[in-house]
Formats: sequence, C-alpha cells, structure tokens
Amino acid sequence: MRPPKTQEPSAQSRQVEAGASGGEGGGDTEMTQQETAPGPVLSKKVKPPKECFLIQPKETNEDATKTRKRKKKKITDILAKSEPKPGTPEDLQKLMKDYYSSSRSVIELEELTLPDSCFLKANDLTHSLSSYLKEVCPKWVKLRKSHSEKKSVLMLIICGSAIRAVELIRSMTAFKGDSKVMKLFAKHIKVQEQVKLLEKRVVHLGVGTPGRIKELIKQGGLHLNPLKFLIFDWNWRDQKLRRMMDIPEIRKEVFELLEMGVLSLCKTESLKLGLF
Repeated sequence: MRPPKTQEPSAQSRQVEAGASGGEGGGDTEMTQQETAPGPVLSKKVKPPKECFLIQPKETNEDATKTRKRKKKKITDILAKSEPKPGTPEDLQKLMKDYYSSSRSVIELEELTLPDSCFLKANDLTHSLSSYLKEVCPKWVKLRKSHSEKKSVLMLIICGSAIRAVELIRSMTAFKGDSKVMKLFAKHIKVQEQVKLLEKRVVHLGVGTPGRIKELIKQGGLHLNPLKFLIFDWNWRDQKLRRMMDIPEIRKEVFELLEMGVLSLCKTESLKLGLF
C-alpha cells in the first residue's frame, strides 16, 4: 500500500503557527525589523532650511583707498553747496594764526594780530571794484596828485593770476581816472623790465600777483613806505569756486609778502588793508 500523502498546511494554519511563534520570539523579530527598516526618504527637491548669514566682503587696500578718496571733500564741493559770504578782517586774522601756528609761539602769534583800525570797510558783495575803491578812498584824487616818488605806488591790488589782474584793471576805469597803473605779474613780463619802468616814471596803482610783487621788493625795484592802501581780491572765485586764499601756493606768498614790511606798516596805521 502506498503511504498517505502529507498535506501542506493551509494558509489558516500557517497564520496560527505564526501567531504562536510570535508569542515567544516575536518581540525580537519586531525590534530587528524596526531597527533595520529604512527611515522615510526625503525628496531631493525639498531641502531642510539653513540659517543665512550676511558675510561682508573683505576690504582690499585698493577699496580702502577709493573709500578715503570719496570721503575727502574738495573745496569745490563745499563751496558749491554754500552761499558766498563776504570776507571780513576776522577771516584774514584767522588764516594768519592757522598758517603760523606750527612755527610760532603763543606770544609771537599774538604779535601778529592787527588792530581793527588798519582795516578798511570790507566789500559786502554789492560793489564793483570802482565803486568799492571810491567808498574806501574818497580822497584818492588829491592823494595821487601829491605823489611824486618813483619806485613806489600808493595802492597795491593783489589777486591770484595775471588774467584776473587784467580784468581788475579794466573794471576800475571809473576810479583810476588819470592815475598811472602798472601790471605787476610775471606772465610775458620780465622782472627787470618792471624794475626799469618803476625807476623811470611815477606809478600810482599797481595790480598783480603776490609772487611778482614780493620779487620786486627783494630786488629793490619797489619800496613799500609810500604805500597807503593794500587791497586783496578776496571774494572773487575762479572756475573751481576757489578764492585767492583757498589756493595754498598763493596763500603762502601772501603771508610772505605781509612779513616783508606790510605788517609793521599796518601796526603804525600808515597802511590800510581792504578785502574786496
């Protein structure tokens, strides 16, 4: 006789056996499955948020130089935003103290202070040169008629350039009348030629730059003792909006000229200073 066939356990019986076996070792199997089971996979497109920090770029030496250049204000920028103000004697006094502060003692700086009586009335920006000179020198005609000394002038008008000197001479026609006027600047004119002209004839008015006037005094071609009026072209501005005293080279020459006898004449009140 053939042996009876072994019947495979049905699905129901297998589930029962699995449940029975789960009672004994099912816990370990479940824990193993939990440990080995992979976690939820994040989508590649979705990234966890990150903290953002603003990182300042490192400043190079070139950038620092450019920054310093931008921060440095030019006199043109300052003057373009400010309303023009007429110069005053206090402005000249302050410039003198600032210029000499590094090389003079406190006592010497006090000695540079000029008396108020040596200053003429300052221009309030409403005058032409002729009208200003008529106001501050009402006795000019009588004064020039009595002047006969050579190598000298009664009035010096100091400006920043030769072109400006020519403009001033043209603008003072109404004031000068028959006065003899001489150009005292370096452009196209040699200093020796000017010395000879001053030796030959009487000159009442001199208009020029401080550098050339200073040179004429050094060479003995121009004497300051007969000088009665010294007028600075103070308020006029060039294309860059600079006044004469805003330019370091001219300012230096002006103060050197003042030390060549002008300050001492001002203190004796024989010379008057004007700011046009």
